Parts: sequence; C-alpha cells; structure tokens
Amino acid sequence: MPQSLLRNHVLKTLSSEDFALLKPSLHHVELGIKDQLEVSYQPIEHVYFPEMGIASMVATMTGGRQSEVGIVGHDGMTGVAVILGQDRSPNETYIQVAGSGWILPVEALRTAIAASQSLRESLLRYAHAFLVQSSRTALVNGHSKIEERLARWLLMVQDRVEGNKIYLTHEFLATMLGARRPGVTTALQMLEYRGLVHARRGEITIVDRVGMIQLTHGAYGDEEQSHFGLASAFGIGQTLAGCRIAAITRFGLGFREELT
Repeated sequence: MPQSLLRNHVLKTLSSEDFALLKPSLHHVELGIKDQLEVSYQPIEHVYFPEMGIASMVATMTGGRQSEVGIVGHDGMTGVAVILGQDRSPNETYIQVAGSGWILPVEALRTAIAASQSLRESLLRYAHAFLVQSSRTALVNGHSKIEERLARWLLMVQDRVEGNKIYLTHEFLATMLGARRPGVTTALQMLEYRGLVHARRGEITIVDRVGMIQLTHGAYGDEEQSHFGLASAFGIGQTLAGCRIAAITRFGLGFREELT
C-alpha cells in the first residue's frame, strides 16, 4: 500500500525517506480482543502501528488493581519505551477493540532510528504526545467525577474507531477507568438518562457527541484532539456545528491492504 493511503498517523506523516527505512520490515497483522502486545517488565520484541482497533496500556498495583494509563489507535504506536531508549515497560499493553495494523520488530526500529535523526525526532514527537495524554488521564482521574471520566474515555475511543458504536463490557470499562463496576454502571446509566448514549450488553452507542463533550467540563479538550490535527480548527470553544463536522470527518476511513 502507498504511504499516502495508510490510516496510521505516525506512519503516514513520516518523510518518504524515513518510511522507506521501515517499510521492508513492516507486516500486516490482525489484532484480536485481549491480544497481548507488551508484557510488563518483559523485553519488548515488536511495536505495533494500529490502522483499526485500540490498544490499552494498563498499570497494575500490588494486589492486582489495574487502571488504564494510555490508549493507542490509528493515531499512534506501541513501544514508547523503545523510542525512549528502554527495552521494557512496567505496564502491559493489550487490545481492547479488535482491528488490524502493522507490526515491526524492535531491532528493525532501532536500526532505522540509528540511521535517521529525522525519524528519531518524529517518533519522539509522538512519544511526547502520548505522555501528554497519560498526564491528562492522571489529572482527570484525580479531579473529575466518574461520569465525566467515562464520557472523556468514550470520546477518546470514538476518535480512534469507525462510527459511533463501541463494543465493551462494564467490567472492561471498570478496569480502564480504575473504578468499581457498580460505579461505572451507574455512570453509564446517567449518560443514557441524559440521552448521550444508548447502552446494551457489550455495546455502547454514542448518540450525542457534542453533549458528551460538554458533560466532561473540560476533561476532554484540545489536548485530547490535538494529535488528530483538529484542535486548531475545531476547538472546544467553537460552534456545535464545527464539532459535528469534526466528528464526521474523523470517522469512516479505513484501509486494510498489504504494503506493496
């Protein structure tokens, strides 16, 4: 597939010279729910560039309590630790929404980074964007109500999937938000009561995206949108019509061909 037709933002925005360094080692891969991409404290062997679907980076406390600290869709890649010069992460990464993407051996990535300063700089920019996302998640988890956190999380997932349907269980949502399942269920019922979502077993449909953004009270803002190139054109303070246009332009494109 030509680079211009790739959906993954990191690969698509590389210079043609830098993409050429990675292309021979890139292979298409299907990504199934709960597929393990990184194991905590184990050497990272491959990095993934999703075209469709979502991966979650999850931190675990002593005692087994878990919370999501970052998500990766077609906006990014796994293996931020590798970009930063490490060979492993204390967190685990697995697929939460099935899809497909590209897999690259870590050694091939390291070789390419060593050969190109511009590639290194491009990947470091993404690593910075991911760390901003993680710091925002920590801020929101510490200061926002659970319904605001849930709305933000659903919006961020919608940014990375096609359409308005998200296939997840309440138990999975509780892990992602670091909350108890009954609290997540109550928050989801509140969103449904307000007409923002429609929920049924294993499926959540976002009905009113603009209303969801307003409900977050700033927890979903320019930082959450900036890596998609939308914050400047459709900031949170812009018109509701602008928000709806942004939503339409984001969803509906997807390519699953092999590189040629």
